[in-house]
Amino acid sequence: MTQDPRPEAESPSLQPPVSCGYVRADGSCCPGEIEGDSDLCYWHDPDASKEVDDVRSRLETWAATGESMEGFILRYAPLQGVKLNNQHRRVLRRANLFKADLAGASLWNVDLRGADLLKTNLAGANLNEAKLQDADLLGAVLDGTKLERVEWGEKSVNERAAEEAKSAGRKEEAQEKFEEAEEVYRALRQAYDGAGRFEQAGFFFRREMTMRRMLLPRWSLDRLWSKLVAVFCAYGESPPRVIISAVVLNLLAAVAFFVTGINGPDIGFAREDGRIGMDLSAGFWQNVSAYLHCVYYSVVTFTTLGYGEMTPPTLLTRHLAAGHAFLGAFMMAMFVAVFGKKMTRG
Repeated sequence: MTQDPRPEAESPSLQPPVSCGYVRADGSCCPGEIEGDSDLCYWHDPDASKEVDDVRSRLETWAATGESMEGFILRYAPLQGVKLNNQHRRVLRRANLFKADLAGASLWNVDLRGADLLKTNLAGANLNEAKLQDADLLGAVLDGTKLERVEWGEKSVNERAAEEAKSAGRKEEAQEKFEEAEEVYRALRQAYDGAGRFEQAGFFFRREMTMRRMLLPRWSLDRLWSKLVAVFCAYGESPPRVIISAVVLNLLAAVAFFVTGINGPDIGFAREDGRIGMDLSAGFWQNVSAYLHCVYYSVVTFTTLGYGEMTPPTLLTRHLAAGHAFLGAFMMAMFVAVFGKKMTRG
């Protein structure tokens, strides 16, 4: 029996793949053709150089097909002025754009969630209405970048990493990530300031100052002071918070005066010591009336209008009233400063 010299045909299962092996987040595979020895297409191959002159035109051609660009590796790619915007959102989710040059690029409505934009040049680029949740913008150049109606998410990826490291007890890593988050928020604040978008700039200023506070020693006076400023006025960005803080302080001080009692005019009833204040033997509405008188006294003292017809009866209540008056003067000055800042910035 003679042996057939012809080689057997390869099984279809042994045939090399003709399309990219990259699997997207939705489970679909990239349809790009393999161009090297790996099982990845040119765009997903980390070894394929993107520092070529035709990379911009090739990327625009791919984008015109409507196919996703999720996970594209575009490190160092010269993409100045690339146009990827369209009425349909372009997907560059989880793309690697490390040190890519996107100066003047048109990226309106592009999905860049989870993208690596570390040290990417975005000067003059149009990122209006883009999605940038969890994108790493550390060191990115944002000079003249258009950032209107961008979706940022609640926290940057750096801040989230810092909180995770802190929870795991990795203090040095947490400090490093908090510093990175502060730098990212500072860059975004400066970008919005330069564009005259002061509302967004104020938001990132608050985040920047919060990251700076997290870098301070936990029980230090500087950190305590920073926290108080955040609570009372959101680092100078929220006049309503100053008003709310003043109302809360007055109500709390009124409770203290209500417990200790104050001297005042005849209101139809009084405690055994003759003061206006809490009296457990009196009825509910009598105590409510006494507390409202204490609120009035607290507000008068807070606004530094003087004691009026009500006076503190003891040394303790005198010191409490004096401290409350000092705090009131401070809060009113703070409100004027914060309100003036917000109005002059628009």
